[in-house]
Amino acid sequence: MRKKNILVLTGSARKGGNSDRLADAFIKGANSVGHQVVKYNTASKNMKPCIDCKACFRNDIPCLFDKDFNELSTYLDTSDVIVFATPLYAYSFPAALKLAIDKFNTYLVGEKEINIKESILLVTAGEDNKEVFAGIVSTYNSIVRIANWSNRGIITVNGLMDKKSILKTDALKEAEKLGQSIRR
Repeated sequence: MRKKNILVLTGSARKGGNSDRLADAFIKGANSVGHQVVKYNTASKNMKPCIDCKACFRNDIPCLFDKDFNELSTYLDTSDVIVFATPLYAYSFPAALKLAIDKFNTYLVGEKEINIKESILLVTAGEDNKEVFAGIVSTYNSIVRIANWSNRGIITVNGLMDKKSILKTDALKEAEKLGQSIRR
């Protein structure tokens, strides 16, 4: 059996926060069964919005104007599984992660395929109501459908008001188990 290359895209600028810990628990599980995992923090990058120049993949460069997206694209090109690990912002993805997702359009315009076949969503929120996840889950499901990925799971954890609130839940064990469940 072959190990899988897994790309974990994070959306929070806060290291050690709830979504960061959730991502790390997933990574621990995936690593424990032999998968190769790259954690890519979109909040620490300086990606540029698409300007619709239609020069995607000209001279084999994904974007002529965005070196951070070009770096990300090297991981997109070699990954089998993508994981979105993020806090909930205004009922959706934070701007940095949403911008990275928007830049996936580069592949469509450049007529290139993303190798990813499977995806996972990990989301944390401060609010107590589980309904707050409806928007991000709907957006994620649309991305999965359009990209023709197989959804391997969604973990949503709400009521996390403090940086370490997730430690009082079973979510980290659930994420680690999900990481271990990725079939080779």
